[in-house]
Amino acid sequence: MSWLRADGDGVVLTLHIQPGAKKTEVAGRHGDALKIRLAAPPVDGKANEALIAFLAKALGVPKANVELVAGQTSRAKRLRIAGVAPAEAEAALA
Repeated sequence: MSWLRADGDGVVLTLHIQPGAKKTEVAGRHGDALKIRLAAPPVDGKANEALIAFLAKALGVPKANVELVAGQTSRAKRLRIAGVAPAEAEAALA
């Protein structure tokens, strides 16, 4: 998977984010990224907070294990999630 890469004891996800959607959900592929629609608006980091909460819940890890590595203010983001095997992440998100 081009959007999912093993990294030490976790994974790195390459994501394309669509903030301000009707509901928060995985929306399939977007080029080499996984597209996620977020209900949160892209204001004051609310979308990033919602993304971290959504991924932590989907992958069954604490929010502290989810780290925004790149794309703080961009729709293109990279996140590192500790304590998740690549197969688990793929099954939960794909």
